[in-house]
Amino acid sequence: MPIVPAYGSSVREELQALTQSGALMSDPAQMMVADHLDRILLDLKAQKPARKSSALGWIFAKRRSETSPVQGLYVHGSVGRGKTMLMDLFFKLAPIEKKRRAHFHEFMADVHSRIHAHRQKLKAGETKQADPVPPVAEQLCDEATLLCFDEFTVTDIADAMILSRLFTELFARGCILVATSNVEPDNLYPDGLNRGLFVPFIGLLKQHVEVLSLDSPRDYRLEKMQRLPVYLSPLTPQTEREMDHAWQVLTQGKPEQPMDIPMKGRSITVPRSVDRIARFSFRDLCEQPLGASDFIAIANRFDTLFVDRIPLLGPAKRNETKRFIILIDTLYDHHIRLHASAAAEPEALLTEKKGTEGFEFDRTASRLFEMRSADYLGEKMQEH
Repeated sequence: MPIVPAYGSSVREELQALTQSGALMSDPAQMMVADHLDRILLDLKAQKPARKSSALGWIFAKRRSETSPVQGLYVHGSVGRGKTMLMDLFFKLAPIEKKRRAHFHEFMADVHSRIHAHRQKLKAGETKQADPVPPVAEQLCDEATLLCFDEFTVTDIADAMILSRLFTELFARGCILVATSNVEPDNLYPDGLNRGLFVPFIGLLKQHVEVLSLDSPRDYRLEKMQRLPVYLSPLTPQTEREMDHAWQVLTQGKPEQPMDIPMKGRSITVPRSVDRIARFSFRDLCEQPLGASDFIAIANRFDTLFVDRIPLLGPAKRNETKRFIILIDTLYDHHIRLHASAAAEPEALLTEKKGTEGFEFDRTASRLFEMRSADYLGEKMQEH
């Protein structure tokens, strides 16, 4: 079930209520971040023009808000420390109508879509504005003054090359950024192509947000994960129920939605997703014309995958077997946590071990076993 705040007008009060109810354990590191988020809540309330009896009073209040922009917040730390929960509490309490909460990759996909639409208008003679970034930034700010991003990370060169210009425009228009990330700003887009062109964004970011580390000693997500089964067989109604239960626990009962991952003129359909968790059937991944680049794109977007109903494999499913081998190699190499339901234990999934697939499947079975181990679930998730 999702964590539902009991009461409170600040993030600190919400956390205290949840701790007192037993829904959370007391965590000084989380409380410290809550206080910084509450500073933004107070600044947002102060920024709102007070109701004045005269128009002159309203004008003065408006001028004060314009000359004192609200400083945002960038919270970084290891996975499972409660960053997303704190963001949820803050976003719910933010006293502003125009606010947007999104995964950073989804936001950037929207930005690129808007830029493309603007260029089409330019091509059709519907606008004379050659630079698409200012009008796109204006659209975004008109829709949301407060931008809240989960999993702020930069891996795509197209994103990296546009961020400095985009956020220069957004910040100039008064947008406020609150973001969570697994890495501090200086480590964004590490070793990326043309990173020198990206570096100005880091300086810009630090000017407009307070950078804070959430160093909780406990990995709450990992503790929760370690109590859940990760490989279930054979395929029975009970297996389905256990997979559904694990899904509910890890997604905290949040609403799920389908999404598409852009892939050079096409897209990969993700049937079910919540934040960094996705759920597919074996058919979705291995009975479709997908390859290594597609699986890499999925691994870059999510850190936990559910794969339902892996069947017995053999000569009649040679293409599916090859895709499954590539899929597991990719998830293993990217340190992705896998929850799977299958017709048999890993070593028995391939009914006939012949040729290249038979040899390669020995590695697949070995990796499936390792992906269930405490070392993989613990150490490798920490690295991710």
